Amino acid sequence: MKQVFFTCICVYILAILLHLVIRCHQSGGTNTQVLGIDLGGTKIAAALFAQEGKLIRRGSALLEGRQGQEVGALITATARRLAEGEEIGAIGICIPGIYYARTGRVWAPNIPGWNDYPLLEELQQAFPAITVRVDSDRACYILGETWQGAARGCRNAIFLAVGTGIGAGILVDGRILRGHDDIAGAVGWMGLTQPWHPKYAACGCFEYHAAGDGLARVAREYLAANPAAPSILRTRPEQELKGADIFTAFDQDDPLAQRILDEAIVHWGMAVANLVSAFNPEKFILGGGVFGPAARFLDRIRAEAQKWSQPIAFSRVTLEISALGGDAGLIGAGSLALAAARE
Repeated sequence: MKQVFFTCICVYILAILLHLVIRCHQSGGTNTQVLGIDLGGTKIAAALFAQEGKLIRRGSALLEGRQGQEVGALITATARRLAEGEEIGAIGICIPGIYYARTGRVWAPNIPGWNDYPLLEELQQAFPAITVRVDSDRACYILGETWQGAARGCRNAIFLAVGTGIGAGILVDGRILRGHDDIAGAVGWMGLTQPWHPKYAACGCFEYHAAGDGLARVAREYLAANPAAPSILRTRPEQELKGADIFTAFDQDDPLAQRILDEAIVHWGMAVANLVSAFNPEKFILGGGVFGPAARFLDRIRAEAQKWSQPIAFSRVTLEISALGGDAGLIGAGSLALAAARE
């Protein structure tokens, strides 16, 4: 009788252990957390994520004029501070520029000294026992939205990020579109205006006119060319004008702000149309800093896009504002890390 009882206990314990092994395998083989880090032009945002995707806690640090290796050191310090006392399975990093996967190097034009920065090598040296993954911000935006945002469950989706600059994360058949040199999605260079002008060379025609900095740039050009034209925007020093000022003036019925945003809506709509016609996504997401205040124009952008789009492709796409807002890149970095931890 005792032997039967002992055998039953052993079978029960083995069943529990087998269940735990299966659960562990299904969750990626680890119960450790992962780190997501979003590097912007002015600050670093970081978060600790649980295996199921829950954001456990956040951290941040201002760049405060740091350059080159100083920025790399700040990323390392931010990661160590947030990971203190935790078992970290992987680190995912979202960078504001181009990540060259073959070399592990980064081109980030808004960070001085990051023209060909060896970020992956530096982080692997700092965290030798942890898997590190790096990707561009536009890729991380669409990863974030497909993981926890507006494109959840989609296999074909586009995230058009309009902030200081413009870029697009493009998901085709469940995979990020990267191109020959990891530059796919640099849609700020999309040609939407004629004739070409040398001023478009540095950032692209679309970005020049319709990014956050572009709105302010167009305002400065108009004010300089039309000194007698009335505008609330003249109350600010020209070089201090920001994209946010255009929306503030628009809310006060300023005619110049209305003109600038009318033109931007046309550019945004044309860009949506071109991307919808080229890639036939099921979901198209507008995000980035500009699509806080510009979210009100979604219906007008949709109407403009419909004029230019391939009609069947447009009839089958859903156009939405980002569900994750300013956290899209951070959550995308978390998704990147989680995928690495499960490999």
